[in-house]
Amino acid sequence: MAQKSFRQALNEALHFEMGRDPRVIMMGEDLTGGAGANGVKDAWGGPFGVTRGLLDAFGPERIRDTPISEAAFIGAAAGAALTGLRPIAEIMFVDFAGVCLDQIMNQAAKFRYMFGGRAKTPLVIRATYGAGSRSGSQHTQALYPIFTHIPGLKVVIPSTPYDAKGLLLQAIRDDDPVIFLEHKMLYDTVGEVPDGAYTIPFGEARVARDGKDVLIVAIGRMVQVAEEAARKLAAEGISACIIDPRTTSPLDEDTLLEFTETIGRVVIVDEANPRCSVATDISALLADKCFDALKAPIKLVTAPHAPVPYAPNLEDAYIPSAEAVVKAATSIIKR
Repeated sequence: MAQKSFRQALNEALHFEMGRDPRVIMMGEDLTGGAGANGVKDAWGGPFGVTRGLLDAFGPERIRDTPISEAAFIGAAAGAALTGLRPIAEIMFVDFAGVCLDQIMNQAAKFRYMFGGRAKTPLVIRATYGAGSRSGSQHTQALYPIFTHIPGLKVVIPSTPYDAKGLLLQAIRDDDPVIFLEHKMLYDTVGEVPDGAYTIPFGEARVARDGKDVLIVAIGRMVQVAEEAARKLAAEGISACIIDPRTTSPLDEDTLLEFTETIGRVVIVDEANPRCSVATDISALLADKCFDALKAPIKLVTAPHAPVPYAPNLEDAYIPSAEAVVKAATSIIKR
């Protein structure tokens, strides 16, 4: 199977689905670059190179650069979805979602429920998230807990190139609004990705590694951190199982409960801040449904409850590390 980067996998998914379905359009800031200027359009394929080549393939009617107004183009995308198109709107950094949260939270997420189930809103909102790129606190947050909290939204957080392509194709074909979050530090990671089209259903977690001594639940980029920790634990004779939920809404509760019942020791790794997070939500679920099977307290490894620092050494310290996961796992293995 071909080796492709996370970025290439996303680009392939966009090319394939726009070629298959003429109702799919894209809009966002600098998707093509150079719009309204004398420069070369599509010179860089968007700020992260994901949309490269789409303008030449599908033209400016379907690949639309927008003004710097998330409130305007997310609202336009939601309206386009209601009227029969299948728009993909790109927010450059998820941190900017604050200025268009009304369109997402009070409008797009509610349409199906406000209109008796008769309204479809096939809208995908792509955005980058996550720390590690030295971009400062307003460009690096992990805000998926906010969207996961809102009924009516589906929230997707891929961790591998294979999942990025399959989940994005599934997102574009879904009839409900989907928040699709891409960690900036994953764009250059490489993995096996089929050339053809395939979809990955929402709400089906991936068992990234088998193990029997401790269960590590990791979200997005934290799957890589968990895998590094699992290798270190294996050197100490500890067998770690890793589960990647893939989507936080819907959440694959059955797989999480099944593995917790079997293994009994759980560490949850989450780059988001700890208060009201996905980690605390999963922890509460497992404590409620699997309390008698737990052999030790559930451990959370998260970022601190603070904005992402700008100083490189502090940003590195902010991000959950493999060493912290190892420490958490060994602390409950010894109980």
